[in-house]
Amino acid sequence: MMATTGITGPRADMVRNRRLLLDAATEAFAEQGLEASMGDIAQRAGLAKGTVFRHFPTKEDLLSAIMLRLLDRLAGAAGQLLEADDAAAALREFMTDGVETLAADRAFCEVIGRPSLQQSEVRDAIADLCVAVEALTARAREQGVIRGDVTGTDIVLLLGGIHQTAAPLLDTQPQAWRRYLELALDSLRTTRPSRLPEEPPGRPEVSAP
Repeated sequence: MMATTGITGPRADMVRNRRLLLDAATEAFAEQGLEASMGDIAQRAGLAKGTVFRHFPTKEDLLSAIMLRLLDRLAGAAGQLLEADDAAAALREFMTDGVETLAADRAFCEVIGRPSLQQSEVRDAIADLCVAVEALTARAREQGVIRGDVTGTDIVLLLGGIHQTAAPLLDTQPQAWRRYLELALDSLRTTRPSRLPEEPPGRPEVSAP
């Protein structure tokens, strides 16, 4: 008889249900923002509504778990990019992936300032992400491709800042965040490009007063 590995029995069901709920909640919040209901999340996961509350007694608990998942993914991406030879390209790839991830999630801007971000686990995960990104940023500083005063915390904060800047345009210009990312990257460089990147079509015009 072959030996079984991993978690089995009721505990395996709990792990599976939690994963299904997090997948469903991430999808629902990304599409609908914080208006997504626990009932809709349960339906998407194919589970009873009571199962949601057994795993996540409040919506804040669920949002906290989703944020932990996101922060862990970003920290892992930063760690992998430390192996890249070109620190500038690695930093660009990290920031592009990070802002693109946030731009696909309608709930992100709504979560800022909510109690879910104040939970100790989430604060610790944010600190861990800043440490991981600091290592990535330090390599770029050492290679002389970004300003010497730029920190990992600066980069993490810029991810959210770029997304929030472009958020009002995302319904009509879903790629608007790329322009603001380029502007941010330009401000980080030790040498500036001869001209700004080509503007995306449909850029909003600002009338002179």
